[in-house]
Amino acid sequence: MTIHRAVVAVVAASAFLVVIAVPTDLIDTPWFSREIPPTWWSWPSMVVTAVLAGLLAATYVNPRSANSQIEGRDDGRRHGIAGGLLTFFAVGCPVCNKLVLIALGSAGAMTWFAPLQPLLVVAGIAALGWALRTRIVGQRECPVDAARSGP
Repeated sequence: MTIHRAVVAVVAASAFLVVIAVPTDLIDTPWFSREIPPTWWSWPSMVVTAVLAGLLAATYVNPRSANSQIEGRDDGRRHGIAGGLLTFFAVGCPVCNKLVLIALGSAGAMTWFAPLQPLLVVAGIAALGWALRTRIVGQRECPVDAARSGP
C-alpha cells in the first residue's frame, strides 16, 4: 500500500466512523441522543467496519483502479454501500430509528429489531469484506500501467 492510499484509508475510516457514530450517539453530542444505551459490541463492530470501509475507499485512489473493472463485472460498490447502511442500522438505538418505529412500533423495535442487530453487524462486515476482496482481486487481475492510463 502506498503512502497516498494509506492516508486515504485513515481519513476515510475516520470519516466513516464519525458519520455513523455521531447520529447513532456512540459519540455523544448535543444533537443526538439514545433512549437505550449502546450494546457491548457496538464499538468493536464500529471499529471493524470503519477499518474495512477505509481500506475499501483506498482501493479507489489509484489510476489503476479506475481502469481495472472488467466489463460486466461487479466492482464492489453495491456491497460497500450495503455494508455501511447495515452498520448504521446495527449500531443505532432500536427505538430511536424512525424507520424502524414506523414499520414496527416501539414494542416491535425492541422485540423484533433489537435481536436482529448483531446479525446486521455480521452482514455489514461480510458485505464490506466482500467489496474489499472484489476490488483487490479486480486490481490484481487487470493491472494497468499508470503511465499509459492517461487520456
